[in-house]
Amino acid sequence: MKQGIHPEYREVVFQDLSNNFKFITRSTVKTPDSITMEDGKTYPLVKLEVSSASHPFYTGQKIFVDTAGRVEKFNKRYQKK
Repeated sequence: MKQGIHPEYREVVFQDLSNNFKFITRSTVKTPDSITMEDGKTYPLVKLEVSSASHPFYTGQKIFVDTAGRVEKFNKRYQKK
């Protein structure tokens, strides 16, 4: 591989904000947040609104998933300039 052209591939913590479920995986995502886990190491943190621990399809429960503001966020992000 050429040096300097690939993003950094490292361990990252993903946290589901609806139920505080956390898991560590490897990713190239960039994030300004970080978290110290139980093992004492500090990892970059990515905050999720829905994960497999809270999604109704995977949990089998019929719960209301809060998606308020999703359309507004999309329109704001991709509005014509």
